[in-house]
This record gives sequence, C-alpha cells and structure tokens, in this order.
Amino acid sequence: MGAFHNPEADLDRFRFRIGFAAVAVLVAFGILLGRFIWLQVIQHDFYQTRAEDNRIALIPIVPNRGVITDRNGVVLARNYSAFTLEITPSQTGNLEETINALTEIIDIQPKDRKRFKRLLDEAKNFESIPIRTRLSDEEVAKFAAHRYRFPGVEVKARLFRQYPLGHVASHAIGYIGRITERDLKWIEEAERQANYKGTDHVGKTGLEQHYEFELHGETGYEQVEIDAGGRALRSLKRIPPVSGNNLHLTLDSKLQEITEKAFGDRKGALVAIEPSTGGILALVSTPTYDPNLFVDGISPENWKELNEHPDKPMINRTINGAYPPGSTFKPFMALAALEMGKRTPNQAISDPGYFNFGNHQFRDDKKGGHGSVDMYKSIVHSCDTYYYMLANDMGIDNIAKFMGSIGLGQRTGIDLGKDDSGESKGVLPSQEWKKQRFKKPEQQKWYAGETISIGIGQGYNAYTPIQLAQAVATLANNGVMFRPHLVRHIVDTKSGEQRPIEPRPLRDLGWKEKNLEVIHRAMIGVNKEGTGARAFAGAQYTVGGKTGTAQVFSLKGAQYKESAVKKNLRDHALFIAYAPMEKPTIALAVLVENGGFGAQSAAPIARMVLDYYLLGKLPAGAATEDSAAKEDDNEE
Repeated sequence: MGAFHNPEADLDRFRFRIGFAAVAVLVAFGILLGRFIWLQVIQHDFYQTRAEDNRIALIPIVPNRGVITDRNGVVLARNYSAFTLEITPSQTGNLEETINALTEIIDIQPKDRKRFKRLLDEAKNFESIPIRTRLSDEEVAKFAAHRYRFPGVEVKARLFRQYPLGHVASHAIGYIGRITERDLKWIEEAERQANYKGTDHVGKTGLEQHYEFELHGETGYEQVEIDAGGRALRSLKRIPPVSGNNLHLTLDSKLQEITEKAFGDRKGALVAIEPSTGGILALVSTPTYDPNLFVDGISPENWKELNEHPDKPMINRTINGAYPPGSTFKPFMALAALEMGKRTPNQAISDPGYFNFGNHQFRDDKKGGHGSVDMYKSIVHSCDTYYYMLANDMGIDNIAKFMGSIGLGQRTGIDLGKDDSGESKGVLPSQEWKKQRFKKPEQQKWYAGETISIGIGQGYNAYTPIQLAQAVATLANNGVMFRPHLVRHIVDTKSGEQRPIEPRPLRDLGWKEKNLEVIHRAMIGVNKEGTGARAFAGAQYTVGGKTGTAQVFSLKGAQYKESAVKKNLRDHALFIAYAPMEKPTIALAVLVENGGFGAQSAAPIARMVLDYYLLGKLPAGAATEDSAAKEDDNEE
C-alpha cells in the first residue's frame, strides 16, 4: 500500500526553508551593507589617505647646508654643485647589467657599487640613487653620447660640502660624514627624524656637529604621482627646502693659519681667547687633518693613515688632552694665597734650592736656590721652593677650591661636538677626588707630602689647554669669567636676521684689585726680566705671561737631561700670556708636547701670535724653533 503524503506538512517545510533562506540573504546583504558603510563612510578618510599614498609619493628635497665663515667673512665651510650619475631602479631593466654597461664608459669602483647597494636597500623604487659622484666634464660628455642606451640613468647636479682652507682650523670646524645608526638614534632622540628624510650626511665633530640642527635647514618635498609598478608619472606639487642657517665665528682664520705654521711638525695646542667676551680667536691642535677627506666617505687607506699615525692627528688636544700645567700654575697659586691671606706680597722666604718635608727632599731647578724670594720674584724667576712651602701652608682642599673657581678640572662648555661629552674634565686633585678615584682604602688617603708637588703644577694636576686659556683670560679680565665659544652670531636664512651668541659671564670672582695688581706686575716682569724675557725682547706692547715645563714621567730624584731622554718622554713646554696690559684683548695658552722648556718652545709661538694679532706683523724667524732661547738659569 503506497505511502500517504501530507501536502500541508510539505508546504510548511517549504515555507520554512524559503523563510530561512530569505533571512540568510537579508543578513548577508545587511553584513555587506554594514561593511560598505564602514569602509565608505566611517573609514572613508583613512582609506582615501591610503589610496593617495599608493598614488602619490613624497620625494624629499635635501636643503642647502649652512655656510661657516670666520670673524672677517672668510669662508671656512661651504657647498658646491657637482655632477652625479644616478639610477632610478623602477625605470631600469636589469640593474646589474646596466651597471656593468655603465662601467665601460664611466669609472665605477667596487666601493661605488657597495655604496649604491646600501643606498638601494634604504631607498624607494622610484627614487634616483647615485652610483658615481663628482663626475668630470669629460665623463659627463661621454655619458651624454651614450645616454640613449641607459633608460632610468641620468646625470644630476648635487651639492657637496667643501672646506676651502683644508687642514686650517679642522679641529674647530669639524667635518660631515654619512649618517650611521648611531647618528639616527641621536636625531630620533631630538625628534628631528622627519626633517632628515633623504639626508645622507650629518655633522660628525666640531662646529659641524654642535650646530647640526642650525646648519641642516628644512627638508623640502615633491609630490609625485606613481603607477601600480612604482613608476613616476608626473609631478603634482613642490615644497622647496629652506637652506640651513649660517655661522659667523669669533675665529680669525689668518691668525689660526699662522699659529698652525708656527708649530711646524711639533705636536701641541694653542687656545687664544678674547677676555672680555670669551670668543675664541684661535683654536689650534697639531697635527691637523683635511676634513675634505670625509665628505664623500673617507677611503680605507686615508682612514688607516690618520687612525694609526703615531701623533694622533684626529685627537683635538685643546679639549681632549689633559696635561700638568707646570709653572704656569704659579700665578694662580700666588693669587690664591693673597685672596686667602696666606701670604703678603712682600713676605719673603730663604730658598736654599730645596724644601725638606719628612724624609723627602723637594728640589728647586736652580742649584743653590734663589736666595731671598718674595712673591714678585717667585713668579718672575719661577722659584719652586716658594711654592712647595706655599702649597704645604695652604693645604690641598684650599688649593682645589680656588682652582675649581677659575674652571680648572671642569668642562668649559665650549660649543664643539654634540655636547660636552667630548670635552675632558682633566684632574683637579683634592681629598674627595682621591676617595672617588681609587678603590683600595690605603690608596684613598691623601698624604700631606702629595700636596707639595701640586704647588708647582705637577703631581696629580692635569688640565686641558682650553681650561688653562679660560683661566688666564679670567685673570686678564680681573676675575670676570666667560664661557669660551666659537660662534659670534647665527644668520637666519629665512629672514636674514643675525642672532647673536651673547657673551655669557659665568661668574665674577670678586678678586681684590690690589691683589690683582701684584700678579699683573709680576707677570709683566716675567717677560721683562724673567723666564720669558728672550722671547719678548723688543716687543712693542706690554705683555703679561708665565713659562712652564711639565714632566712627562717621574725623574725619581735624577737630574733631567733632555738629550738623554727619548723624545716622547721629554718635558712638555707651556706658556700663558695676555696683552696689551692696559686693556687685554687677547689671552692665550700654548702647549708644545715634549717641547722641553717653555721659553724655548712655547713662548716664541706666543710671541708670533701676539705680534700678528696686535701689530699685524710676523717676527723674524718665528716659524722656526729658536734653539738659542734656553730657559734662564733653568728656572722653572
């Protein structure tokens, strides 16, 4: 018997299925509609921006770097335009084949290929990348004749940094080099990364680094429409870059050049300061180097030569080298004694040629001593015994307190490098310093005998030439101290406005005028009748100064004989000076490494500098070392 079907039940099931399907379709369409509204209405701006980003590319336009000039307008760092061979990868077929073909007509070295590959990894497909820089006119002409063979390859004009005076003032100006990961981190910390898109170079040392954000300028942009393959179709908009600001320095490039020549092939440093402002007139560290070597990436050969040179030309001795000040320390010791009431100008000692302390005898350089010595004679003839006794009477902490007040053992804050981390602090010895310096308890104790040699600028004393120059400039300015600085004003390229770097007095030490007169008179005497008299014979101006000689290693009681000592172990020669005495306009500190006596090596350089700066002339024979200028009676 056949099965009976219930039409009503079948109809209900059919209606249910139709209804379910209808609901499913409505839900699906509802989801699609909701997604459409989400994408086209709610997220409209976001996806429109994304679409524009895919259609439009922003190509950065690197700004013209600011120019650096000296106080007289002489250009020390500038930019010049040169031709560069560049490849746009998106417009080129086989990149490797293209480069190989280019090599047949243009000299492309392995280092050029290596640099190109690195830049290719960092660049976008539509950007042109340099494969060879600074093409000659002949190379440009040669490529032009074969231009049709190389789609996506073209010659462009780019700006390059140049230092017209080469090695002159290289430690002050610094140099630029290719941006590294370390540089990028520094830029990101300063939140300037957006302004460095497309930039290949950054300041590495000196003023180039310290004033990087002033010199760099503002990056411009070009909006370019691109297709799906990343090929540029047309330019839509161009925002021009703003050139970096220019630096106008306090530095005198001619004085700088003369001073560097005065050192010859000797190692050393000189810092000359304008006492009333702190402006640096000359900042010399020898040997020097040519910053042009670094502009487009220094070659391995040149880097090896600079880095492995025994005289270390890359070290800026003015701010990184720390040396015992020797007898140049004595005028400051004398002034400290007057200010603290430890001595009077006429108070004299009897100098037998030595000072006994405990079981140790501290000898004076003059055998038999200087006889009766007051403060004036102690400076003019550089009597060690006087300062052995004075140091013992003052005590190490009193000495440290006074010397710290004039900036010794502290960073000056000069505007060189990224921050003051590149400037050495030196060593200002004190009981607290020794506790922090040494780990073992027996090493941390300060012994009274250690104070004795501190008085003549030896012992633990170690200061940078910039600190010594700041100290003598403060003395020349009667106790008003300024921060040493190289930039006089910054020229804003947008407005043309000159933004001065205001002289910033750090402190007024409040020294008594009568005490200053004693020291000034004695320092004039140094160059009239004392240890600096030969170097300044016939000078047409009155100059205050002090010679100094600093031991490189301990003699351990033996007699020093220069001819018997290896050159790198010979004493350092120092000299400090300021002039004219009526109103000093220049103060300086000179150091000649392993130069022997201060009057023999350092004082003649100071004379040459002062003669040029004050009189506009060079003394005869100043460029050569005066072997006859021996220290009077070896009195240092």
